[in-house]
Amino acid sequence: QVQLVESGGGLVQAGGSLRLSCAASGGTFSSYTMGWFRQAPGKEREFVGRITRTGDMSYYVDSVKGRFTISRDNAKNTVYLQMNSLKPEDTAVYYCAAGTTAWNTGRYDYWGQGTQVTVSS
Repeated sequence: QVQLVESGGGLVQAGGSLRLSCAASGGTFSSYTMGWFRQAPGKEREFVGRITRTGDMSYYVDSVKGRFTISRDNAKNTVYLQMNSLKPEDTAVYYCAAGTTAWNTGRYDYWGQGTQVTVSS
């Protein structure tokens, strides 16, 4: 069983930056593709991006390409989401997720509890 704990959320002005962290425990972190998702009030959960088990490749939804970067440190069992040039529409609860087959299937087996990101205009 893998436990995921996100941190780093908060309130930031438009144009600002935040870095979210997701710390994993209870499993072999390097076995998992890691993904980031978000859910804004009244909206469905949205895929943001994912990173391979080794960190050699990442993929992003079009709305965050060029602004968000996912990285991971397998020695620290942590994945990061660097968010730059934030916009009010990025306001959401952000979740990390882990899946052994997620890179190909999009299926995630474990989820964190989420961290709130609020971008003011």
